[in-house]
Amino acid sequence: MSTGRLHFLDEATESNRHSMIHGSVTDKALLEGLIERCDVVFHLAAVLGVKNTVENPLKVIEGNIDGTRNVLELAMKYGAKVVFASTSEIYGKNSKLPFKEDSDRVLGDPSIHRWCYATAKAIDEHLCFAYAEQGLPVTVVRYFNAYGPRQTSSQYGGVVPRFIKAALASEPLEVHGDGSQIRCFTFIRDTVEGTVAAMEPAANGLAFNIGSERPIAIVDLAHRIVKLAGSSSPVVFIPHAQAYGPGFEDMAARIPDISRARRILQYEPSVSLEEGLQLSIDWYKRQQKAGG
Repeated sequence: MSTGRLHFLDEATESNRHSMIHGSVTDKALLEGLIERCDVVFHLAAVLGVKNTVENPLKVIEGNIDGTRNVLELAMKYGAKVVFASTSEIYGKNSKLPFKEDSDRVLGDPSIHRWCYATAKAIDEHLCFAYAEQGLPVTVVRYFNAYGPRQTSSQYGGVVPRFIKAALASEPLEVHGDGSQIRCFTFIRDTVEGTVAAMEPAANGLAFNIGSERPIAIVDLAHRIVKLAGSSSPVVFIPHAQAYGPGFEDMAARIPDISRARRILQYEPSVSLEEGLQLSIDWYKRQQKAGG
């Protein structure tokens, strides 16, 4: 369910086991009619993306916090379990790696909009844990760079789709900064498995890192995508100030400790970066051939 403008669409399978409703988590009346029929709510809606945080902080702050508050209030009212999708961004500039779920948050000056998304999602988590103390069954999952087929929008800062599209179009892959930033990319299948596992009662009241433990520098990711795509695209470097404006800060590294998820959720990411990137590239190639 998106946080954007409302557009209603009902679609059902022949067996009537599936329906889709396009709307917004900021529409409390709409949410109430849905949540009262649910046993579990997977709250994945968010206003995200580095560009949004820099250019439209109010949209990021209000969209994330207001929507989450609505979901939690109604879930409490109707006794539904909530699995809340958070982010590895909340750890900020903490340099002590890997991140454990109780690691400190280290952020910059609040006047720098770069940090508003991490702050908004952290407030969402505070809300989740406050409701947990009131008896709501709720679990927080912190995603580490999920990617995969159908990740078509690069406007939210998705580096993998941005690089793949450029490689397949024989255009330069633009790396922001010097490319030394370290990230752990998690194939969507592994992300989904960790999210679904969080539905279990043993996960109630806890946060879990959901991600891969295999780090890679962004510049190396760019070269790997070029190679896997069979592309001749060059890799070029764009200063952060040029990409996002003056004063922008990036996190040097984000690596999860997933021992808690292993122990309680039996979570084990199984798709290698090479396999996941190839599956993604192949999907984009099919879309190109189909004119998508």
